[in-house]
Amino acid sequence: MSLTLLSRRERVLLSFFALLLLLAIAGPALPSPGAGGAPFADERGWLGLPHAMDVLSNLPFAALGVWGLRWLHWHDRAHEHVQDAVPLQQAVVQPPVNLLDCAWMFFAGLVITAAGSAFYHLQPDALRLAADRAGMTVAFAGLIGCAVCERVSSRAGWPTAWFVLGAGLLAVAVCQETGNVMPWALVQFGGMLLVLVLALARPAQGAIGLRLGWVIFFYALAKLFELSDRAIYEATHHLLAGHSLKHLTAALAALPVLHALQAMGRQTLRHNPGAAAVTA
Repeated sequence: MSLTLLSRRERVLLSFFALLLLLAIAGPALPSPGAGGAPFADERGWLGLPHAMDVLSNLPFAALGVWGLRWLHWHDRAHEHVQDAVPLQQAVVQPPVNLLDCAWMFFAGLVITAAGSAFYHLQPDALRLAADRAGMTVAFAGLIGCAVCERVSSRAGWPTAWFVLGAGLLAVAVCQETGNVMPWALVQFGGMLLVLVLALARPAQGAIGLRLGWVIFFYALAKLFELSDRAIYEATHHLLAGHSLKHLTAALAALPVLHALQAMGRQTLRHNPGAAAVTA
C-alpha cells in the first residue's frame, strides 16, 4: 500500500516502528543483568513444587486466557448463526474482524505466558527465561494490535500485531545468543509507550471502547511490584513477594479487554436479536 493512502495516524505509527527498529539495529548494546535474571526473593517450595508462589501465581494468566478464548468462540458461533438466520436483504451488524483476530492472539498469548512463566520459575536459567519472554511476546503483540485497532485504524491492527510478534521473538533470540537485552527492552517499553500514547488519543472509527488507561495502570503496578520483590517479601514477613504480586496484577490487564469485548457482544445481540438463541 502506498504511503499516500495511509492516514496520518497510520503514517505516525509506521514512523514510530521504524525508529524503534533503527534503535534496535544501531543503538548501543545493553548487557543482560544475569544469565537467568535477578534472583527472586521467595524461593519456598510447596508439596515438592519449587518456587511455588512464583509458579502458581501464573494461574490467573491461564484462567483469563481461557475465559477470553471461550468468549471469542461463543461470539464467532453467535455471529455465524445470525448470518444464517437473517434474510439477505436485512443488514447484519458486523463485528470488528481485525480487532477480534488480535484478541484471539492476546488471549492465546496469556495461556502461553502462563505456561512459559511457570516453566521458567520452576528452575530459572537463561534458556527458560527466553521461553518465558517468547510467551509474553504473543500476548503483548495481541494487546498492541487491539490498541492500534482502537486508536489508529482497524486495518492497521492485525499487521501491527504480527510485526510486534516477529520483532519480539527476534529480540528474544538476539538476547539469548548475544546477551544484548536492548532489542527486548525496546519491544517491551516501546510497546507500552505506544499504548500510553494511544490511550491519550481519540478512538478511531469503529472502536469498541477498550479502556487503555486501565491496561497501563495494571502494567505500571505490576512493574512496581516486580522492582519491589524483596522489599514486599520482607514487609509481609515472608508471606508474599513482589514478583508473585506482579504476576497477579499483570493478569488483570486482560480485564479491560474482556469488558470491552463483552460490551460489544451485548451491542451485537441488541442489533441482531437472532444471536440470542445461541446463548441459551
